[in-house]
Amino acid sequence: MSAATEILVRGKAGKGEALVLTAPISFWGGVDPKTGRIADVRHPQHGEVISGRVLFLPGTIGSSSASAVLMELVHNGRGPAALVLHEPDAILLLGLIVAREMGWETPMAVRLGRGVFDAYRGSTVKVDDDGAVSVAT
Repeated sequence: MSAATEILVRGKAGKGEALVLTAPISFWGGVDPKTGRIADVRHPQHGEVISGRVLFLPGTIGSSSASAVLMELVHNGRGPAALVLHEPDAILLLGLIVAREMGWETPMAVRLGRGVFDAYRGSTVKVDDDGAVSVAT
């Protein structure tokens, strides 16, 4: 299965286990930038680690600090392998843009319809240089 996407922020192609979030998340206070673990005890995937995984985000819960948290995750080597968003979040994506400008290797961020997120659950997923999302073989 492969799906066409829209590239939101160019970065390194990525491959990893899919982490399909079932609820929006706030990166500020919701993700520990040192460990990459979902720290928000109210989030359904509390305790899951986003580091090295292809992170499917159905949405984000605002905070202008989300970009700083994502940038810190990238800088610490704890960022996701790739980000797949249903709706672009300019503030979150700014973290990737700034990290790239700092010369850090950043993951690819793409947009994909939320209706197909579940098809990737439990799979190893790759996001190619052209933004295509597919189950890795």
